[in-house]
Amino acid sequence: MPSGKKSKQARRAAQSAPPPVTSKGSGRRRQASSRVLLAGAGGVAAIVVVVVLVIVFTGGKSGGGIPKNIQTVGSLETGLPGASDVDALLKGIHQNGTTLGSAFAPVTMVEYIDLQCPICQEFETTVMPDIIPKYVRTGKVRVEMRPWAFIGPDSVRGQAAVFAAAKQNLAFNYAQVLYDNQGTENTGWLTDSMVYQIATSVPRLNVPALLSERKSSTVKQESATVATEALADKVTGTPAIFVGKSNAKPKYVPLKNGGDEATLVLALDTALAG
Repeated sequence: MPSGKKSKQARRAAQSAPPPVTSKGSGRRRQASSRVLLAGAGGVAAIVVVVVLVIVFTGGKSGGGIPKNIQTVGSLETGLPGASDVDALLKGIHQNGTTLGSAFAPVTMVEYIDLQCPICQEFETTVMPDIIPKYVRTGKVRVEMRPWAFIGPDSVRGQAAVFAAAKQNLAFNYAQVLYDNQGTENTGWLTDSMVYQIATSVPRLNVPALLSERKSSTVKQESATVATEALADKVTGTPAIFVGKSNAKPKYVPLKNGGDEATLVLALDTALAG
């Protein structure tokens, strides 16, 4: 398996052009959006969560159809750019729903992410490929993903797909491939077709089951729960990271930007030493 640095370099190289909607696309690095990262104050959070709940329960229009003869199981042979690196990065690491890593890890890292947030994309494709092999694979840290949807309809579709992938314990694989092929926010890039293409890029994933489960009442409830948790944790933007001992409430980690690996590493090392 490639190291975190090698995986990060390979994934950066793959991200050069935006993905098409109805066929296999190319990965793309997005620039950070200052209005998304850790934005606003407590009052904004309440407004955002109300918007989230409205979108979650009303849904959003999604263009781009799913082919009639769908692929039943994901495979690297049909994978989008970055799929092989994602598989190597996560292969063999325990996943349980939206958690990654050992249940006995002494430290837990909670991450609020929006699937179409460009700064989340930067964080997931440049920081996490280092964090996962050093801290998660070694059993030191467990990651708890909380997919949030507050930017727009593409966020909702991404969130639903990740929760559906979580039912197969492949949420992190799906999210990472999505980030490697992320389009421009609020352009409608995450169509049903793109949701399907990402699913076919995750080995072992049951594609029809994901496509069905993403529309379930369970997924809607899980989405609403994350919105409630975000409000309780006073989250006003993404990525929002919390780190602490696994038997205690984690503390907020103030990242300077999506590529701020140093601040996260300091927080993890401090928690491990405490």
